[in-house]
Amino acid sequence: MTQLPEVPSTDIELTGVRNFRDVGGLPTTDGRTVRYGRLYRSGHLAHATESDTAFLAGLGLHTVFDFRNAADHKLDGYDVELPGVRNVSIPLSDPADGAEFWRLVRDGGIEQLRSILAGGKGADRMIASYRSIITDRTAEHSRVLHALAEDSVPALMHCAAGKDRAGLTIAVALLAVGVEKEAVEADYLKSNDAHRRYKVRRSDTSATGMSDEVMELLNPLFAARAEYLAAAFTTIEETWGGTDRYLSEGLKVAPETREKLRERLVEDV
Repeated sequence: MTQLPEVPSTDIELTGVRNFRDVGGLPTTDGRTVRYGRLYRSGHLAHATESDTAFLAGLGLHTVFDFRNAADHKLDGYDVELPGVRNVSIPLSDPADGAEFWRLVRDGGIEQLRSILAGGKGADRMIASYRSIITDRTAEHSRVLHALAEDSVPALMHCAAGKDRAGLTIAVALLAVGVEKEAVEADYLKSNDAHRRYKVRRSDTSATGMSDEVMELLNPLFAARAEYLAAAFTTIEETWGGTDRYLSEGLKVAPETREKLRERLVEDV
């Protein structure tokens, strides 16, 4: 199993921002590593405290990419403003897609939750989501990679939990600069750490509404699982025949753009 690098001082636990970390130090296939202080990931910034905001403002960020949709903004709010930082909204999911499903996740009783999640349905939904983001959001991922290559570094990428939409976009960026897939997976799975996980939002916060069975049914939606990321990688192989063609044909990323990405994100030899 790939060993992650020693955690830098910038990989700290923030008070109102979940799942924050620097992806620096990850190994590439040519023996180099991703630079620290260039690419960060997290959950949303809407609940950042004053100290969180001061820390984030001190990172020297150029751009914050927000992959949430309008429904997410309605639920959690918009990001806090960071002085001098460009905010780019690139929704990676349709707020109308699965609206009723997510309403049941939030408000449904045990029978309703069993009907939509039991018997592996929750995990199946997540796998289908990862596959569709890879095939249906090529324009959005292309936009992110071109922005990183041109002028957007240092950058912070986030969605709501910083696990799925942001996790996939980070994975795509790391693949583009040659990070080993095992290292991409190891970083992705860090979203399971207790202090990183997105807090489940339920309208019924009683013992019944938050019972062990309810939490077990919901777990596939809020966990980072290797099988989810593997489904994305498999989709790339099945659709384009490999990472290089996915980047060149699917995302329209030219070799010179990939080289710019490496220059910005990867340590010199």
